[in-house]
Amino acid sequence: MRLMNAPKRNLALATAILTAGGASVMAQPTLPPPVAATSTNAGAPQIQFAAPLHEFGRVKSGEPVKYTYVFTNTGNALLIINSVQPQCGCTTAGEWTKQVEPGQTGSIPIQFNTLGYNGSVFKQVTVRCNVTNQPIVFLQLKGTVYKPFEVIPQMAVLNVPPDAGTASAVVTITNNTEEPLMLSSPQSNNRTFAAELKTNTPGKSYQLTISTVPPLAMGSAQAQIVLQTGLTNPPTLNVPAVMNVQPAIMVVPSYITLAPGPLAAPVTNSVSISNRGTNSVELSDPVVSVPGVEAQIKETQAGKAFLAFVAFPQGFQVPPGQQVALSFKTTHPRFPVVKVPIMQMPRPMPRAVAAPSPVKVTPRPPVVRATPHPPVANATPRPPVPPRPKLPPPPLPAPSGH
Repeated sequence: MRLMNAPKRNLALATAILTAGGASVMAQPTLPPPVAATSTNAGAPQIQFAAPLHEFGRVKSGEPVKYTYVFTNTGNALLIINSVQPQCGCTTAGEWTKQVEPGQTGSIPIQFNTLGYNGSVFKQVTVRCNVTNQPIVFLQLKGTVYKPFEVIPQMAVLNVPPDAGTASAVVTITNNTEEPLMLSSPQSNNRTFAAELKTNTPGKSYQLTISTVPPLAMGSAQAQIVLQTGLTNPPTLNVPAVMNVQPAIMVVPSYITLAPGPLAAPVTNSVSISNRGTNSVELSDPVVSVPGVEAQIKETQAGKAFLAFVAFPQGFQVPPGQQVALSFKTTHPRFPVVKVPIMQMPRPMPRAVAAPSPVKVTPRPPVVRATPHPPVANATPRPPVPPRPKLPPPPLPAPSGH
């Protein structure tokens, strides 16, 4: 019976162990599920402008445009404005806010000087800050600048053709203000210029005609045409005028140049003469104002082109203080005589050769010879040293026996 009950006891024991193990496993606590990692913002500033573009509309030239840009730090760290740089010198930045805490606002005042501007204007200001994803911000100014009184063209240029005795130019004056503009009769500070004013629209638009007054000298001249406005700003309008009288007879080059005199050898120079007028001309009687110089004229195109040759002898030199010129006659009514100056280059001054500086020899010091000492009076002479006695040679060794 004992042997028969042993397997049953073993089976019961095994069943109990398995039952206890299963209960132990079921009794273990359940772990909570892992929490997903979330990214945290370590702190960064952000900049946001209320209006990065300012349109100032229409202003009069000379009136300053002032505007203050307002910005907010929408981040969670300190915002630092490193620099504010306008694009040109006409735009300046005032004292701006350098540092802004999170949630706070700052300002950047800007001023634009409109003096000298006319028409549409666009200006830009560069702002640099410590925002990582937006280190540079551009602020903009936009608008229109007008001049109270617009003068077109601003300068009257009168080019007088060779065969014309006069020339004229037209200047328009426009009033861009609401106040009417009443102009007086124009006045010129140069008698060679005349001016006449015509009203297109009373108080708004005028036409100024500037013309030359003959006789005209070859070359250029300038004048100022002044008109009274009756206003305090500005009380007058000034219109500059320039006149260029084109020569009918043109000489190229306009003067003759010689090497320094006296000339080492004979020299012949030439100049080109052209008739720029519509009618043909004749040239004659070429002459130089000093003796010894020969001149002649050769016609290369009938009535239009010529060459003048001037031969200078060996040793020629322009006399000091004297003006020398080639002159010839023409059949042109405005230029009966044409003169071509003759200029001689000055002889270069010889270069002064500096004398060689003397070589400084340092004398050697004299050789000092030793002077023998004089004999001392009452000195006892030293006794002579006796010679050493000669020793006898050592004895020779005795011969050995066998």
